[in-house]
Amino acid sequence: MRRDFWKKNGLAVTGILCLLIAWQGRAMETVTGQESVVPEQQEARKVALTFDDGPSQHTQEVLDILKKYNAKATFFVTGEKKEYEYLIKEEYKQGHAIGIHTFSHDYGKIYSSPEAYFKDIEKMNDVIEKQIGHKVKILRFPGGSSNTVSRKYCDGIMTQLTKDVLDKGYQYYDWNASNGDGNSNLSVSTLVDTGQKEVGEQEVVMVLMHDGAGSEETVKALPSLLEYYQKQGYEFRIIDDSTPEFHHHVNN
Repeated sequence: MRRDFWKKNGLAVTGILCLLIAWQGRAMETVTGQESVVPEQQEARKVALTFDDGPSQHTQEVLDILKKYNAKATFFVTGEKKEYEYLIKEEYKQGHAIGIHTFSHDYGKIYSSPEAYFKDIEKMNDVIEKQIGHKVKILRFPGGSSNTVSRKYCDGIMTQLTKDVLDKGYQYYDWNASNGDGNSNLSVSTLVDTGQKEVGEQEVVMVLMHDGAGSEETVKALPSLLEYYQKQGYEFRIIDDSTPEFHHHVNN
């Protein structure tokens, strides 16, 4: 009798058992009528440290500090001090990203016309290629894309350039925080305080700093800022293809 029953109904019973097992598993995931949700691991905050105006006599000091804290950064370089060009190669070897900041950093020259601007950045890209073996496609405008100083040399040039660089395959990056060292008269404590306050509670940050000739106080302030960012849960990231575009409002 039993043998006949299993012959006739074995598949059906097996199916019911499978459903019961599945339901039991489902029930174990259910508490008071609601599905339990396994929380996703929270993504770490990210900070892109960026340094403009180098390389200079202060760049090696910056590199040494970054290495100590296992922090990577992006350097927007110039050709202002030829004797330090070799540090572009050193930055690259240590895993930092290289971007163009223009060769001359001369506002009157680079912002006199679109042609003058591209001639200048292409000259800088040639220098970069000699140091790291290839040209780069990321850049930062002196003064940022929001600068108004350029209006003195060519009305509307930033509106034109912000379109032209993209058309030529470049990507430009501004910032959403700064340590304030664009003013070389600020004290170390002020740079640290500004660098903390401007980052605030932002989840993704791009911090503007400088490693040019007048950046001695930046070097002194850098360890405190790196320690602070680490304590706030930030991971240091270089600019790459996954980096969000930080674009200011264009004012000229």
